[in-house]
Amino acid sequence: MDWLIPEEWQAVALSLKVSFWAVLASLPLGILCAYALARWRFPGRQVLNGLVHLPLILPPVVTGYLLLLGFGRRGLIGAPLAEWFGIVFAFRWTGAALAAAVMAFPLMVRTIRLSIEAVDPKLEQAASTLGARPASVFATVTLPLILPGIIAGSIIAFAKAMGEFGATITFVSNIPGQTQTLPTAIYSQLQIPGGEAQAARLVAISLAVALGALLASEWAGRAVARRISGA
Repeated sequence: MDWLIPEEWQAVALSLKVSFWAVLASLPLGILCAYALARWRFPGRQVLNGLVHLPLILPPVVTGYLLLLGFGRRGLIGAPLAEWFGIVFAFRWTGAALAAAVMAFPLMVRTIRLSIEAVDPKLEQAASTLGARPASVFATVTLPLILPGIIAGSIIAFAKAMGEFGATITFVSNIPGQTQTLPTAIYSQLQIPGGEAQAARLVAISLAVALGALLASEWAGRAVARRISGA
């Protein structure tokens, strides 16, 4: 039985690349949004909460279309980025990373937010009363305590990004070697007569990555929690 052909290995490698950069680029903003929703009270807080979770509610194709309107070559944001900085998202792997980041962002924020809410605010208040500045309190008190949540949220977001299909194919299409990720490669194989066997092998890889990510999330969270507790 033949293994994956080079084009399908490219799709697997591109999915890993897209998912890695999607998580890395969105993690700082994810931590900030999670902290703001968990700790701060400000006008528009519910609006921010709604915007963060909007990709979970909208059909992925709609999210991809909105990304195309905003970050396409003629989009409100995409046009100046392309003209002034030469940064192009539409029909590029960077656009696939952007789409994956947007779709995975709510899961990342939700996981980190739950971790922050589990931290006793009195610990942060105690550090503040000792003269520590807010940034120092976060770095020395909050961050170590929520690290398991950050790791778990990042891994879950990575797994979600690996499986993203609708927004990606709408925003960057399905170009082999350029924007074809693992899910879109599976879709392509299912459109070809006799491609079911090849699609099944790609599905097996997708399942392995997803299960591995979930197991890694559990292991990392428990390991860091044990280290923090000193067990």
